[in-house]
Amino acid sequence: MDKSKPILVTGATGYIAGWIIERLLNQGYTVHATVRDPSKQNKIQHLYDLAEQSSGQIHFFKADLLEPRSFDESMQGCEVVIHTASPFVVTNYKDAIKDIIKPAVIGTENVLDSVNRTESVKRVVLTSSIASTYGDAVEILNTSNNEFDESHWNNTSNETHQPYPYSKVAAERKAWEMAEQQSRWDLVCINPALVMGPSLTANTQSGSVEVLQQFANGMTLLGVPPMWNGIVDVRDVADAHIQAATNANAKGRYIISGGTLSLLEMGKILRQNFGNKFPFPRNQLPKTAFKLFGPLAGFSRSFVELNMGYPIYFNAQKSQQELGIQYRDIESSVVEHFQQLLDDGVVRKYI
Repeated sequence: MDKSKPILVTGATGYIAGWIIERLLNQGYTVHATVRDPSKQNKIQHLYDLAEQSSGQIHFFKADLLEPRSFDESMQGCEVVIHTASPFVVTNYKDAIKDIIKPAVIGTENVLDSVNRTESVKRVVLTSSIASTYGDAVEILNTSNNEFDESHWNNTSNETHQPYPYSKVAAERKAWEMAEQQSRWDLVCINPALVMGPSLTANTQSGSVEVLQQFANGMTLLGVPPMWNGIVDVRDVADAHIQAATNANAKGRYIISGGTLSLLEMGKILRQNFGNKFPFPRNQLPKTAFKLFGPLAGFSRSFVELNMGYPIYFNAQKSQQELGIQYRDIESSVVEHFQQLLDDGVVRKYI
């Protein structure tokens, strides 16, 4: 990799993007960072601070996922584009197509249109998701080794059933479609599990924060659903992006997962580390309970049927062998993440 050439990171204020930028700056790269509003100093100050403490440099550019040509300026001179920017709304959306799916697909399309116009770009690294490999946990029954791998695709989510996973797989499919229509740049996709671990800023928006808040605020006191998540440390996800960007042999998709934990196991880990000051869950409720009362808690009957009671596992060997990722202990990631939410006042002691 030519360190005189800048690397573009979209969605620079994001949880994963922050750690990617930290790694790049410490390796002496110049980072072109896109944000929606560079004048909001408080949103980007932590990235300036990282640059000052490193041998790298950072330059900010205004860009909007939904505006065509919005990424042209920031991409000038870049050989690598790391596209992490994505709309993040899992629950509080009004219109799934308008709020989640279109921005994800159109955003990816706009960034790759800019790539097609920018002769210097040779590689694009896309932050996709584990949700691109499966839609519902029941699909684990159709796998040969009881684990999902890079050959699996989410073919079951749609605009009404699981729209957030659908937005992820639709955006990734659009990226592969556009990559295959040309030969100048190649595409590498990073498909992380549920991302945990410390954030470089307070109040990070991520799916894992929601899960941890529910554990802390008593919503799960009576018990958790029989559900499992692939978990991965945010720093491992950042390292995977760096390797995908700089390793000439990286290709295709990479599942990034440090292991699987059930919601009950997560509750147990938190209780062991933070004692009884929080109403952490001690029980796993049966699937039948959620079939009866799930709709009251926001779980549709079809979601309960297809996602509860199926432990899911992910094969991350490709990332270990080809990207050299050595996964951190996921239990520590859960603990560090919760500690930070506590320090930042995002969760509070209840007892």
